[in-house]
Amino acid sequence: MSKFDRIHLVVLDSVGIGAAPDANNFQNAGVPDGASDTLGHISKAVGLDVPNMAKIGLGNIPRPQALKTVPAEANPSGYFTKLEEVSLGKDTMTGHWEIMGLNITEPFDTFWNGFPEEILIKIEEFSGRKVIREANKPYSGTAVIDDFGPRQMETGELIIYTSADPVLQIAAHEEIIPLEELYKICEYARSITMERPALLGRVIARPYLGQPGNFTRTSNRHDYAVAPFEDTVLNKLDQAGINTYAVGKINDIFNGSGINHDMGHNKSNSHGIDTLITTMGLAEFEKGFSFTNLVDFDALYGHRRDAFGYRDCLHEFDQRLPEIIAAMRDNDLLLITADHGNDPTYAGTDHTREYIPLLAYSPSFTGNGLIPQGHFADISATIAENFGVDTAMIGESFLSQLQ
Repeated sequence: MSKFDRIHLVVLDSVGIGAAPDANNFQNAGVPDGASDTLGHISKAVGLDVPNMAKIGLGNIPRPQALKTVPAEANPSGYFTKLEEVSLGKDTMTGHWEIMGLNITEPFDTFWNGFPEEILIKIEEFSGRKVIREANKPYSGTAVIDDFGPRQMETGELIIYTSADPVLQIAAHEEIIPLEELYKICEYARSITMERPALLGRVIARPYLGQPGNFTRTSNRHDYAVAPFEDTVLNKLDQAGINTYAVGKINDIFNGSGINHDMGHNKSNSHGIDTLITTMGLAEFEKGFSFTNLVDFDALYGHRRDAFGYRDCLHEFDQRLPEIIAAMRDNDLLLITADHGNDPTYAGTDHTREYIPLLAYSPSFTGNGLIPQGHFADISATIAENFGVDTAMIGESFLSQLQ
């Protein structure tokens, strides 16, 4: 019998809580030049007021005294800890896949100097469009369309760029390169990046609209991921006939594997929270697991190194947290975590290798306290034990500690 009828996992994309011990092994990941700390440095730089997460125990997570930027609660309403990553990576897919129980020992390929010419030529031959070579390097998604959008509007060339993550991104003005065409090109790009020397985690369609000097990316983004190489806890739940609901880009991250209810993409964090609350209210969702990703922290503010915007985005989530809690049933469990860091005060525009916070809350709790520090996959091991399914590759359950 399940301890909790429903578990809701919310990933605040990139909301790390301090440099991991091995951060200096990852390029531009937080060490040296001052250890990265997404939450701590936002608070120090521009202030942070998140009373609802603090109430659960965010400020009670053990941290160096100088970085205790969220007040500790004398009697928090939930359980709390920070988790360390085992896998070799600091990207979205690696983080989410490990949360669901996988250990990624061979990282995906990244292209700090841009993609090989052979990849670009194949895409040109398939699409009948030229690729803008000058854009072929790690680039901010907004800067690349500012720099090359006017040229694309004149020539119809493709804007292909990457980041410090294992992704190939194609930006296209929707009035110049129609969505259907963009998606077909991305599907082809996905088909030729499934093995080394170009094994990528995702190919991402990045459509935008507007005029030079005023371009805006639209919500028609689409991610083309590879399926996990081994069953995750999502698969174990699905195979056991347990409902799994995906909100936001979760379905893309897992390539649909193990997900039996895709609730669609988010237009914004607020829209994603609306979708989660709607999902929680479904009459048929009596038992099972919901998995939500809120990406604005990362995509709109972390990569753009906008500490003020990141702070405001955290405030927005915190202000809406009571609505999520109000939608919970008595025997629900809410888990709030992250997938990596993206310290907006750190140099560069890339993810930072950090611990992630974990907050656990249920209306049924009679206790509170610190969960011993563990690893990302402990989340899925806890979910697996609750629903009576096998764990995946790694993870130790903390279910017994939630009282």
